[in-house]
Amino acid sequence: MTFVAISTPLLIIFLILNIALASFVIFLERRDASATWAWLLVLLFIPVVGFILYLIFGQNLSRKKIFEWKDKKKIGIMEITDTQISMLRDGDFPFHDHKTAQYKDLIYMLLVNDSAVLTQDNKVDIFTDGNEKFHSLMADIRRAKNHIHLVYYIMRNDKLGNELLTLLVEKAKEGVEVRVLYDAMGSRRLPRKFFRPLLDAGGRVSAFFPAIIPHLNLQVNYRNHRKLVIIDGTVGYIGGFNIGDEYLGLNKKFGYWRDTHLRIFGKAVFAMQTRFILDWNQASSNKISYEDRLFPEMKPIGDTDVQIVSSGPDSEWEQIKYGYIKLINSAKDYILIQTPYFIPDSSVLDALKIAVLSGVDVRLMIPNKPDHIFVYWATYSYVGDLLKTGAKVFLYENGFIHAKTMIADGKIASVGTANIDMRSFRLNFEVNAFLYDQELVQELVDIFNEDVSLSRELTFKQYLKRPKIIRFKESVSRLLSPIL
Repeated sequence: MTFVAISTPLLIIFLILNIALASFVIFLERRDASATWAWLLVLLFIPVVGFILYLIFGQNLSRKKIFEWKDKKKIGIMEITDTQISMLRDGDFPFHDHKTAQYKDLIYMLLVNDSAVLTQDNKVDIFTDGNEKFHSLMADIRRAKNHIHLVYYIMRNDKLGNELLTLLVEKAKEGVEVRVLYDAMGSRRLPRKFFRPLLDAGGRVSAFFPAIIPHLNLQVNYRNHRKLVIIDGTVGYIGGFNIGDEYLGLNKKFGYWRDTHLRIFGKAVFAMQTRFILDWNQASSNKISYEDRLFPEMKPIGDTDVQIVSSGPDSEWEQIKYGYIKLINSAKDYILIQTPYFIPDSSVLDALKIAVLSGVDVRLMIPNKPDHIFVYWATYSYVGDLLKTGAKVFLYENGFIHAKTMIADGKIASVGTANIDMRSFRLNFEVNAFLYDQELVQELVDIFNEDVSLSRELTFKQYLKRPKIIRFKESVSRLLSPIL
């Protein structure tokens, strides 16, 4: 009997088992239907290898409780959450700004599904330029007296990365507690010795979901995309900038890097601190226990209302996505969106379509150049759906826009790490600040309008004239969009 005669039946059996087992796992996990079909296409066209890819990229964390902190109850978050929910339900919530009260249903939802406490004593600064953001961050780090907590998706071994590392080493030598958490996938190019000076100085470093076996990470598809810095428990940074020279506009491929980042003083920093501790305790064997110094008493220095909202594949609810939908549905006049990736699921896309068809002025701004080619063409495909309904789309031409901002009626906004894409909604661990402050939000509106002057409008007529090769790229990328 020849080798071919033996191998053919075995191959057929293996392929049948491959499809049967993979299909069983996919349907058992009850994932989104579009993602299910995307994975079935991968299994169909790349048999055997497709099943291996599913094991690496297709795991479902929704049933796993990976973030735990036994001391969390000492902060009193659950008591505050229950109290705020009760007061909102009874109609006697003590709003400092009556304009915030009109969004009590959104505030209620974020409290219920994420324990996102509303804080009303915050001062918020907005950064859109990397040089300004990192200048401010470095200055705040130099002033640190007690602790510095950082989590970033990407950290580079370049000029900016080493400048930050040197400063952290100095603070650690002064006796300041320094903890750095980075994503193992996003920062995969960091050499192992990069953090050695910080470790030698007494700092602590951990990686989120590191590879157990070198070059083989079975959790590679789940990324901690959060960018948070908390200094002495009193000032926090949240937004889109990572750590690397490209975020200073020094990468020739991207040119000027346009992002949005916030600096927050106030009780909202406590929520950011809690988020960091949960992430840190998941990744590190050196757990953080509750101490008063991590949540110090602060005098109110502002009046911006803020909710810090987290989401991730471990959650039953897609908290940030639900917040986006609720924000879209609240709009009466206009919605402004800036995102580098626009790959919405049907719920978000339908909400935007309904808004446009209801007379709301929906304006979307995306980059005019790709950083991930398949994501770029998938974005172009979904943009076409919006243009067809009458939305306005702008292609940012002054470099690369990486901001993740959504604004409704100049009264409420969301700024953070979550893009308008399925990866941010279902696969990444994200964190956003929902802002209720008309004066602050107007600053974001002005920034958007300034960016419009640096953009080119893409009309539906122009979109229809795109070459066939682009249509083909869009079609292929859209098929893969649920798992990009």
